[in-house]
Amino acid sequence: MERLKITDTTLRDGHQSLWATRMRLEDMLPILERIDEIGYHSLEVWGGATFDVCLRFLNEDPWERLRVIRQKVKKTKLQMLLRGQSLVGYSHYPDDVVERFVIKAAENGIDIFRIFDALNDIRNLEKAMQVAKETGKHVQASVVYTISPVHTLEHYVETALKLEDRAADSICIKDMAGLLSPYRAFELISALKARLQIPVQLHTHYTGGMAVATYLKAAEAGVDVVDTASVPLAFGSSQPPVETLVRVMQESPRQTGLDLGKLFEIADYFEEVRIKRGHERGITRISHMRVFEHQVPGGMISNQVAQLQEQQALHRLPEVLEEIARVREELGYPPLVTPTSQIVGTQAAVNVLTGKRYGMVPTEVRKYVQGYYGKVPGEINPDIKKKILGKKQAIECRPADLIEPRLQQCREEIGSLAQTEEDLLSYALFPMVAKKFLEEKANKPAQNKDN
Repeated sequence: MERLKITDTTLRDGHQSLWATRMRLEDMLPILERIDEIGYHSLEVWGGATFDVCLRFLNEDPWERLRVIRQKVKKTKLQMLLRGQSLVGYSHYPDDVVERFVIKAAENGIDIFRIFDALNDIRNLEKAMQVAKETGKHVQASVVYTISPVHTLEHYVETALKLEDRAADSICIKDMAGLLSPYRAFELISALKARLQIPVQLHTHYTGGMAVATYLKAAEAGVDVVDTASVPLAFGSSQPPVETLVRVMQESPRQTGLDLGKLFEIADYFEEVRIKRGHERGITRISHMRVFEHQVPGGMISNQVAQLQEQQALHRLPEVLEEIARVREELGYPPLVTPTSQIVGTQAAVNVLTGKRYGMVPTEVRKYVQGYYGKVPGEINPDIKKKILGKKQAIECRPADLIEPRLQQCREEIGSLAQTEEDLLSYALFPMVAKKFLEEKANKPAQNKDN
């Protein structure tokens, strides 16, 4: 058997899961060349929440971050997480925006596009997959993993086969809540390897503590690549630590070939960054382990805690977690990943805090029930559906078919503030946030001259 390959997530999902995506480019630069020497299969460095956070909180240009990383990382492939038709945002964008975004991401340095849809609705993946394929880059189509009566082994295999038919170069099983148990992983990966002609990668989170054992059984079943993070950004709701996995596999036929000494040098660097920035280590808490019961990912729990604190209602968290499970069932068992995690979580919190279930329905929940996020995996409770939609009809088509092209309008709106097509795309994705960022960027040279 071939050695087990590893994707490093430290520079994307690691700090998104533990540090609220707050790692800065200046924190990454000194260590990039050493990471490049390790021999990773790929580095996940972009996508997910990093784009939004760069613009909104760090005053960094996400495109510039990608270009700089690409200049420093010469040997290892760079990977991004793309939310299908939602790209790096929270709702669907028109096809013209998707097309230009994927093309510019490829031009700026992305080698592997990991593309997923929260509902496993393949229609929401097709445009991004097609464009990424046309750029000549590697298309990794994802199957989101969760547990429900409708998410069977057959569902996962059939979804993966459909993605392979659409020219995916590899398949990723995306287990965002750390729900995949070791023996279930063996069964799932075995089934996929028996039916697919393309590589299979597994992404999970440490969350309840099963991740290393899950990877071990997946490796025995023939998984090609797994995701890990450097130990200061591992554990908790992040990925398992690369150092542990490398040691676990050393006496096996699937040993990774990675150098533990060099990995610990990198870990020492990130530990210094962690201390300097005041971030906590990843910890598996009892509330995280209860993911086995309620299936709520660690990051989603953090969001619920923050929202309930604002309402002085943190003591009601156990009720909200119970309600999330109920709402998820009633809404057709969506996997709890962006944006469906926010949709289900918000409705559950509203139900608990108002004391009247579905008495108030947020706009995003209404849009979800109407079909604007795609086809729901299961059946929405008919009474709830009628209560939410009233006389409105649900849509049956691909949601993006109803969205008008927008790039030309964005070009007119932002005008000369967008110096590049990348600036224009930033505005198309996050209009208010990007406009503020671009205005500040435009004023910087004038401020320097005055000084």
